[in-house]
Amino acid sequence: MLPVQITIRGIPISPALETTIRQRAEKLHRFHNRINSCRVLVDVVQKHKRQGKLFNIKIELTVPVKKRLVATRKADEDVYIAIRDAFNAITRQLEEYSRMRHGHVKTHNDVMHGHVARMMPKEGYGFIEGVDGNEYYFSMTNVSYPNFQQLAVGDAVEYVAQAFSDGRQAQHIIKERHNNHQVLEF
Repeated sequence: MLPVQITIRGIPISPALETTIRQRAEKLHRFHNRINSCRVLVDVVQKHKRQGKLFNIKIELTVPVKKRLVATRKADEDVYIAIRDAFNAITRQLEEYSRMRHGHVKTHNDVMHGHVARMMPKEGYGFIEGVDGNEYYFSMTNVSYPNFQQLAVGDAVEYVAQAFSDGRQAQHIIKERHNNHQVLEF
């Protein structure tokens, strides 16, 4: 059983609140089974007439190799939502820590370059011709910057390619900014 230290400031200790925290803390073992300790701080930081109470949650885990993971969620009006969000954040950190300890480091896809070959603005999709000669489908949800409506045929873009069973798709599309600097040779 995971040793959990709970500190609650500014509100009365509620059995339901304590149970929620302990249940969420116990679930952390799914992501890493060697957690040494877990400290949770629930703090009321502000009493505002219009907003009511605002809660800060801080979760601190110690894991092997003298590592400390900390997640903080600030100023939420619902203590249970603040607890949920803080535990979600510490879970992501714990998953990443566990992956790194086991040598499973995420690899990032290479950014590719190309230009917008065709656009179907009314339908919300288009195609990019990559420098590799392949054509990549994209929809308005795949465009990161600027936005879909601001892209035009011929625009240079960078993107991450994904292979799908029915073809290739471009994701995280960003319109390239061209340098207007002139190189002067002497």
